[in-house]
Amino acid sequence: MTLVIKTEKRTELGKNASGRLRRQGLVPAILYGESIENVPLILKKKDIIEILKSETGENTIFKVAFDSEERDVMIKEVQINPVTDELTHVDLIQISMDKPVRVSVPVELVGEAVGVKTEGGIVDFLLRELEIECLPREIPESIKVDISNLHIHQAFKVQNLQLPAGIKILHDPNTAIVVISSVAEEETPATGEEVIEGAEMKEPEVIKKERKKEEEEETKE
Repeated sequence: MTLVIKTEKRTELGKNASGRLRRQGLVPAILYGESIENVPLILKKKDIIEILKSETGENTIFKVAFDSEERDVMIKEVQINPVTDELTHVDLIQISMDKPVRVSVPVELVGEAVGVKTEGGIVDFLLRELEIECLPREIPESIKVDISNLHIHQAFKVQNLQLPAGIKILHDPNTAIVVISSVAEEETPATGEEVIEGAEMKEPEVIKKERKKEEEEETKE
């Protein structure tokens, strides 16, 4: 059963009006989508927080009800105050249940790699979310990656995924999702050659500053 959230159009815009809404436990929002006019809305903050905390999170499909109609939507973006962690604004996108959407889905690792269990390696989790395209009703909560058979120095790549028909991965097939690395590789410090190259990159800037300083002193004299 699809969640339905009752809302209403926002008639007062601007920072002051938005501030008044937030003090009442409400949050300003914008609904937009293909071939529709943007609609400013008022949402209850607790409704959005509950959706974000659910298993499907931002990929939750729900309905907003206003003006005697209901529209299928998803959360496109949320804005959070970096100081107070308060939810300040929400962007909603109207969707059609028979048209594909692009979303990010978390990757879930399954099993213990042979390279970790018996070969002393460690798991290097490189790609924790996957960009996919599929119909709204086919969006998975997560994409599971079984790493049980991975040996040290082996990688599980996008091309190794086996997904249901209808789900399209929007990454390069050669992109590594997880690699089993050796501890030595993780702890290897920068080589002397790398340090020297870094010094060479900074030297021209130092010389430039010194030259400018000398020119200023000559001018004073």
